[in-house]
Amino acid sequence: MDPDAVAKAFVDHYYSTFDANRAGLGNLYQEGSMLTFEGQKIQGSQSIVAKLTSLPFQQCKHNITTVDCQPSGAGGVLVFVSGTLQLAGEQHALKFSQMFHLMPTPQGSFYVLNDIFRLNYA
Repeated sequence: MDPDAVAKAFVDHYYSTFDANRAGLGNLYQEGSMLTFEGQKIQGSQSIVAKLTSLPFQQCKHNITTVDCQPSGAGGVLVFVSGTLQLAGEQHALKFSQMFHLMPTPQGSFYVLNDIFRLNYA
């Protein structure tokens, strides 16, 4: 396993899906998965998708600046992302950071065990 290749493929898939169809992110999480979104903890695939689809905007575009990754125990990969988030109709982009802990599935793919998202205020 090449952690850099896993991280790049995951980041490309995650943000293109988020920007086009947030409900489609559900298959990336499992019931034991946890999202911390701006300090709010949400657990389980259905609850995480409910949170993401209830965000108060319809369209957005992520522009990724950096992707850093490290292998973690048990075949997992830590992925740390920074970039900007452009909301439709807004003049200024918002800076954000997001960390994912990806874990392998028996089928040979990965799921998100942990996801931490924060806006970075200047």
